[in-house]
Amino acid sequence: MFFKPRLSLVTGGAGFIGTHLAKALLNQGGRVRLALHQRAPIISDASVETVSGDLTDPAQCLRAMQGVQLVFHAAGAVSGAGGSPEDAMAGIVKNLNLTAQVLHAAWAAKVERILIFSSSTVYPESDHPIREDELSEQAPHPAYLGYGRMRRYFEHLAEFVASRSTVKVALVRPTAVYGPHDDFEPGSSHVIPALVRRAVEKSNPFEVWGSGNEMRDFLHVEDFARGCLLAIEKHAVCDPVNIGYGTAISIREVVETILRAAGHQVTPRFDPSKPTTIPVRTVDTSKARRLLGFEPQIPIETGLSDLVRWYAARTAG
Repeated sequence: MFFKPRLSLVTGGAGFIGTHLAKALLNQGGRVRLALHQRAPIISDASVETVSGDLTDPAQCLRAMQGVQLVFHAAGAVSGAGGSPEDAMAGIVKNLNLTAQVLHAAWAAKVERILIFSSSTVYPESDHPIREDELSEQAPHPAYLGYGRMRRYFEHLAEFVASRSTVKVALVRPTAVYGPHDDFEPGSSHVIPALVRRAVEKSNPFEVWGSGNEMRDFLHVEDFARGCLLAIEKHAVCDPVNIGYGTAISIREVVETILRAAGHQVTPRFDPSKPTTIPVRTVDTSKARRLLGFEPQIPIETGLSDLVRWYAARTAG
């Protein structure tokens, strides 16, 4: 009943995360407005409002907020592991400006609550599931220095808004999220969609960057969207919460599961000389369980197999 009487604005409403947030809100009986920029929405529902514009423009951003009670800020630039430092910097500049404008407009429009995404990349290197209170101001892993610091600054901006205005802020630190409608394009896709695309295409040789022993906490996007709704409802107090699966899986195991689901009988070649990131990245999710009642519902094996089938059906013919 929390979402039913409220109008929720989802920025990045045509994107991967935004699409699943909108679906989750609709499933809760919520009213939804999608903020769109250069793409058409994936969701086709007559009850969903849309507003087009560039949210880095203050007037257009404020217009998108009118009459809104809840904001889910899912818009932003992303890049793949192989992108250049210049590309990474361009994305940082865009995201900083975009998030600052969205927070400012939410304040000016007197929205009730806003959810801001930080990231598990804000954390330093760790060999164990890392808790929210272990961050302090330590530097992220060098591979995430720019991106992780950017996401940490989002938290500082959100703290300022929450301390000076009536806007309540929910902060989530997601782990790696995967699922349908992700970016599968070569050059910009992250590890799971890149592997799924090449497995369905039956690529041979099947090269994988890194040793395969890297450990990651992967969370299905439907679980992530559910966690976000719980966060904005139950913990909009500008206090970061990890949203993840809570256990790690090796990239090697991910590759084997995807190849099996795709029916692609090939021996993968792992190349440790190619760009990779942190050796182990997993988060402690006990705070999300305690405060939000959040538990992931989609096992990684099920989620990966379903994603392979979804992508194969989408690209058939």
